Amino acid sequence: MSVTGLVTALRAEARCISSARIPFNEKVQVNDHAVLWLSGMGAQAAQTAAAGLHQHGVTALVSFGVAGALDTSLKPGDLVLPDAIHAGEQLPITTQWRNRLQHLLPADITVVNGIIANSAAPLTSETAKRALAQATGACAVDMESAAIAEVAAAAGIPFIAVRAIIDPVQFSPPAALLGAVYPDGGVNPLRLTMLLLKRTVHLSTLMQIGAGMNAACKTLSRVIQSVGAGLDSQASDRST
Repeated sequence: MSVTGLVTALRAEARCISSARIPFNEKVQVNDHAVLWLSGMGAQAAQTAAAGLHQHGVTALVSFGVAGALDTSLKPGDLVLPDAIHAGEQLPITTQWRNRLQHLLPADITVVNGIIANSAAPLTSETAKRALAQATGACAVDMESAAIAEVAAAAGIPFIAVRAIIDPVQFSPPAALLGAVYPDGGVNPLRLTMLLLKRTVHLSTLMQIGAGMNAACKTLSRVIQSVGAGLDSQASDRST
């Protein structure tokens, strides 16, 4: 039986897959065809999660969550099903599986392909986003897909990334905010209050981040509702 392992960095992303309480940094059985691991942000956390899922016997891996736009045409809620992941070299996805998933999605979800670039840290300016786009030719960026792709490649199992845009090129979370965010995307209320009181971060910025996350999570939830957490778990459709 084929079992898909989904890695999410953020708790909000995990909630798009399951409404159950998701423990941090351990395997969670979603159903007979899907297993979830809430890893926290960053490449090392994602690598640990993907390796853990492989050790538990999953037959395919998915990088599931949000991404920042590097293409000015992308807006929050758009879905990126990439052709490859750029991390110094091009890391492949399983094209036939990706194509089948894309075909099964509702027609009103905006889906783009292209390349997702890897970043070691959140990009906090339009300048940084445009520079990465120019250097890689990518349309979007995240911090986890490359690590998961590398585990899948080493294990010889299929891999795809399913990433919804959270912020456009013109907007990024301010660097100061990152110190108030936990690894799973939760917020330290005391630190956030201090940032607001000092006007280091503005309420309007938080509202824009929240709107972007809501749009991205709405799309990710619709993907799961349409296709299932196994993202169509028929092994016969997963050849590269």
